[in-house]
Amino acid sequence: MGIEWLPMETRAFIPPPGFVDLLLDAVCVVDREGRFLFASAACERIFGYRPDEMVGTLMIDMVAPEDRARTLAAARQIMTGDARFSFENCYLRKDGRKVHILWSARWSPEDAIRIAVAHDITERKRSESVQAALYAISESVHLVGDLDALYPQIHRIVNELLPAPGFSIALLDPSRDRVEFSYHIDRNGPPSATHRGLCELVIARGEPLLLNPRSQAPLPEALRDAMAERPACWLGMPLVTDNGITGVLSITDNASGSASYTERDQELLQFVSTQIATAIERKRLQSQLRHMAQHDILTGLPNRMLLLDRLDTALARARRDQQGFSLLFVDLDQFKPINDVYGHETGDRLLQEVARRLSQCVRDSDTVARVGGDEFVVLLDRACTLADAELVAAKIRSELCSAIRVRELALHIAPSIGVAVFPEHGDSAQQLLNYADGAMYRVKREARRLRH
Repeated sequence: MGIEWLPMETRAFIPPPGFVDLLLDAVCVVDREGRFLFASAACERIFGYRPDEMVGTLMIDMVAPEDRARTLAAARQIMTGDARFSFENCYLRKDGRKVHILWSARWSPEDAIRIAVAHDITERKRSESVQAALYAISESVHLVGDLDALYPQIHRIVNELLPAPGFSIALLDPSRDRVEFSYHIDRNGPPSATHRGLCELVIARGEPLLLNPRSQAPLPEALRDAMAERPACWLGMPLVTDNGITGVLSITDNASGSASYTERDQELLQFVSTQIATAIERKRLQSQLRHMAQHDILTGLPNRMLLLDRLDTALARARRDQQGFSLLFVDLDQFKPINDVYGHETGDRLLQEVARRLSQCVRDSDTVARVGGDEFVVLLDRACTLADAELVAAKIRSELCSAIRVRELALHIAPSIGVAVFPEHGDSAQQLLNYADGAMYRVKREARRLRH
């Protein structure tokens, strides 16, 4: 396209067309209303539109929605005579993908036109975004409390790099024979059999899998048919650590008319997935260490440290709400003779079954803790009276007095249970534990007296 239609004064701003079309940066001219009057050949490379497609269209229609307000504000400022040399905004290419532009622009009041040069900085912005994402992922590991809080943060960070309305993290279970979806967001609901199959395929192949309606990777027949019925943009990435593949991160975009994921997007996600895999692994290790520090290894029950923490919480809530709660101190009679006669392995299995039965006697909001060899404490968080606590104690006695089968043995034990109620029997954790412990020993002594 020539520039003969422009006034002579305006042509001075633009080099001869042959030279303009050789420039890697795009040269654009727009009128007062923001319509393109001229676009150089580089516009097609940057924006995806041929110059003749751009001429006559509104510049603002090509700007990404989130940048339109400040772009219009910058245009008004330029039209007052304030030239801009480093204005950045985001445009939508013809294929729907975003392109980041660094503009230099000025206003010609005599001709009532804006002349601007557009430099594509998409790669630079992408690199900056990746670095910001890596830093954000690392920071999230330190700031969030657990994995459940980490997953939404990872989703948010990835979504700032690539459109990811559908997002999943599927991790291999401890046996490493199936995937479990730790996090899944998708407008179509829970993970489908197809989605699970794709994740398992990524793990089996050990490499990324990119699918879109226009280009399907080789798939097993069942998955190929399923994807044909519901075309979508799907990108799955193996999560790899020093211990091998631990799971799959996948993103999905089902929006019609949206740009498909590309191999460049695959490279980008693959780059950050290493950091994501490390972050998840680190958080899992922290959770495991925290669990080990707060739970009894043999039974999996909370230990004394976690019990005291929950007891402090119960005390604070009871004082605030002016409600009581109860403690049961449980000791197993006849356990030591069984352990001595049949061995520690039998004794361990007996304790594991006792822990299971105790947990079945209380609500999920209550706490059953192992505080010694054959000593357990039950925190009844909402049992406000002595009568409430005695009902639970009676249930525990009934459960534990019935025979417990270990291997070929039918073992019999009898629990001694002491009860303490807040605030009648103490105003602190230690006072309540001491009272319940003392009450348990009184019950034990009375049982011995009756036997003799």
